[in-house]
Amino acid sequence: MSGTEIIGYGLAVLVGISLGLIGSGGSILSVPIFVYIMGIQPVLAAAYSLFVVGVSALVSGFQKAKDGLVDFKKVLAFGIPTLMAVFFTRKLIVPSIPDSIVITDHFSLSKRLLIMAVFAVVMILASWKMIRPVQESIVHSSVSPLKISLAGLAIGLVAGFVGAGGGFLIVPALLFLAQTPIKKAIGTSLFIVALQSLIGFLGDVGQQDINYTMLLTFTACSLLGVFIGNRLSKVISGEKMKSIFGYFVLCMGIYILIKEIWFSA
Repeated sequence: MSGTEIIGYGLAVLVGISLGLIGSGGSILSVPIFVYIMGIQPVLAAAYSLFVVGVSALVSGFQKAKDGLVDFKKVLAFGIPTLMAVFFTRKLIVPSIPDSIVITDHFSLSKRLLIMAVFAVVMILASWKMIRPVQESIVHSSVSPLKISLAGLAIGLVAGFVGAGGGFLIVPALLFLAQTPIKKAIGTSLFIVALQSLIGFLGDVGQQDINYTMLLTFTACSLLGVFIGNRLSKVISGEKMKSIFGYFVLCMGIYILIKEIWFSA
């Protein structure tokens, strides 16, 4: 085992802590770790991320459900269209994108650059919602099921394309669109993230050369972080951690965008 792999497995614990604590951020952390630390190409890194985040979010989600922090009606209303979009994107759209999309004398757009750039932009946009303070008391008026389903469809397309669980998009959607209290939004998000991530990974099985030994080791380290994160969530304000994580997401998004556009080989 190389030094970079040891570092990567150590950072995998942070992936689980993030999911256990704030119900999101697993893909935001795991994709850059796989790409920049483990040296894995973005398309395969996205597939690995879906598996790690899916398993970790499922374990964390069951722990939240025991505390009554999961709205299973919203899991179905939001999750079903999300699942369909993720599977469709991973199975049909991503494999159809050529490795070299645009090549000119002064500019070239590769599949890698497109995926990482979209990922960075989504991170930057999502960070704004995380940084903004959220009121715990939300007025519960009727919410259109169609709006919830359309939001799930859109998030599924984005999540499937960049290999993200989508928690950093789902939590704000549940908060502002579905009018869900923040702690229940986090628990509900975990189940949606778990389902769509694992379905997305199934779309990659048979199309990618997967190193299961490395993937399962990384996942085990992430699960350790999940248990740590769930314990921390009982003593640390979720709103405070969400704001801190928002700034971290913003910095990571800017870093990836700069690295891929200006310093990519």
